[in-house]
Amino acid sequence: MTRRGDRGTGRGPGGRPPAAQGRARPRRDEARNAAYDLMRAVDERDAYANLLMPTLLRQRRISGRDAALATELAYGTLRGLGTYDEVIAACSDRAPEDVDPPLLDAIRLGVHQLLRTRIPPHAAVSATIDLVRLRVGPGPSRYANAVLRKVAGRTLEEWLEIVAPPAGEDPIGNLAVTHSHPRWIVSAMRDALGGDLGETAALLEADNERPRVALVARPGRATLDELVEAGAEPAAYSPYAAYLPEGDPGSIRAVGEARAAVQDEASQLVALALARVPLDRDRSWLDMCAGPGGKAGLLDALATQREARLLASDVQYHRARLVWNATREAAVVTADGTEPAWRPGAFDRVMLDAPCTGLGALRRRPEARWRRDPRSVPELTRLQRRLLVSALDAVRPGGVVAYVTCSPHLDETRAVVGDVGDRAETLDAREFLPEVPDLGDGPYVQFWPHRHGTDAMFIALLRRR
Repeated sequence: MTRRGDRGTGRGPGGRPPAAQGRARPRRDEARNAAYDLMRAVDERDAYANLLMPTLLRQRRISGRDAALATELAYGTLRGLGTYDEVIAACSDRAPEDVDPPLLDAIRLGVHQLLRTRIPPHAAVSATIDLVRLRVGPGPSRYANAVLRKVAGRTLEEWLEIVAPPAGEDPIGNLAVTHSHPRWIVSAMRDALGGDLGETAALLEADNERPRVALVARPGRATLDELVEAGAEPAAYSPYAAYLPEGDPGSIRAVGEARAAVQDEASQLVALALARVPLDRDRSWLDMCAGPGGKAGLLDALATQREARLLASDVQYHRARLVWNATREAAVVTADGTEPAWRPGAFDRVMLDAPCTGLGALRRRPEARWRRDPRSVPELTRLQRRLLVSALDAVRPGGVVAYVTCSPHLDETRAVVGDVGDRAETLDAREFLPEVPDLGDGPYVQFWPHRHGTDAMFIALLRRR
């Protein structure tokens, strides 16, 4: 884990907190300790923040405002690491990579509070020094105090003027530091947006905003009205989607009974696009890489309404179990899509949600941007090509394959589809999503956080020749 940029702070410029040393007994703050423990778990065990945080809050019985604070501190700090480390470097005689990681994570939490929350500076510094004294030691707290006092002397905007490369000389570097994304991801996003730096900045800013919780009412099993009655608001595009303004989605009866689920709106729409393509025969569907089961749950419901059957497969057993829990009528198997357990030409529709870098879901997985390495892209694209060839083998002539990635990276999207162009007819995916505006020139569809409020999901629809 290493290194964001967003909005300002609620304090006046130049405010300096008092020294936060010398208290005989540091106070334990449960919200900040939970945020700190999550960051350490991400660093030490590659934990997934969105999976671990609910567990931490539940185990420690943290709720209400304290739970909201812990979540904001952890997620906000993980998103902002790139910006915060540059600021820390400017306030220290040591580079961040030379600071003991447990101490560095505590300082990062303090920097986030100083630069991006309305927490008063003296309270942010004092609470962070207490955290350091409790979890790292009294000696390191002096270093942390010195760094945080310097950080507190300027607003976020003032620090960005100092630490971000000038936009005119290094536009990619400026965006990377200002919006806290690795340079290679900024470059990939710019390329996917046709080189438009202004729109790239809007996308990066959207990546750093907290996403709304999207729900799906699985057709025939739950209704949109049921979700609305439970406090959700109808979504803009998917006829099955609603957004939950606040609260725990698990408290909604339909979600608890698996008749509804948490699912990004773009994820719903790509499944719906596949189901909308007209076919002369429509009995057998396949979801090739189905885990953890979001699209499979919706496809299963849609197939059942048409008296079709879905086979859902995943190479990993524990992910296949999640698919089993998300579906009702589907058959679920553990199988490798590159070495299929089914006959060629056995299916009318195939969903291939291919393993990818996940760059389209950075809003939901704040630590993912620091985990991914550009060197992983060639390996992933080789796998994506093999899986797509297998998907086209699995569908009958005249049947349709949806190639989907939760990434806008051109190597994972257009390049992969382009390599199989002689085996399939590329359909214009926009025709099957008429309710969604601003889908570009086609024939592919790319969703964007800053345009559609969804994950950056890509879909190509291919009819086998």
